[in-house]
Amino acid sequence: SYHHTAPINNVYAIREALRIVQEEGLSTRWERHRRFSNALQEGLWALGLEPVVAPSARLPSLTTARLPGGLAPGEIVETMRESHEIEIATGLGAFADEAVRIGCMGHGARRGPVLEVLGALGETLTTHGIGVDAGAGVAAAVEELDREN
Repeated sequence: SYHHTAPINNVYAIREALRIVQEEGLSTRWERHRRFSNALQEGLWALGLEPVVAPSARLPSLTTARLPGGLAPGEIVETMRESHEIEIATGLGAFADEAVRIGCMGHGARRGPVLEVLGALGETLTTHGIGVDAGAGVAAAVEELDREN
């Protein structure tokens, strides 16, 4: 009748997560994720990354983007982690050697985290020899956010 202990910490974590969603409001939360994902994407494109997924099939919570100049995703992921303490991931499957994946969800779907990722990525690209304006991603994201206000 009793074969294991329930993962009570997970139960408390789920309850707290649901409380936060209820407090913000589900439709407000969806809109926030959409808005900041759009800003992130505009910033990525301004830095010379290219979308992997068509606009109609994109998720607000994850953006997959091809890197410019034949950069190796692993090097970019490592530099972002080591130099900026920001976690992004390499692409998967057919895109493993040409793209990165950047999440925009939960607390990360806010102005500060989105602009921080774009600033760090701009700096990382220039460090790896890509001739971009390191601040172009931040500028494009801010413009997108201002347009939606």
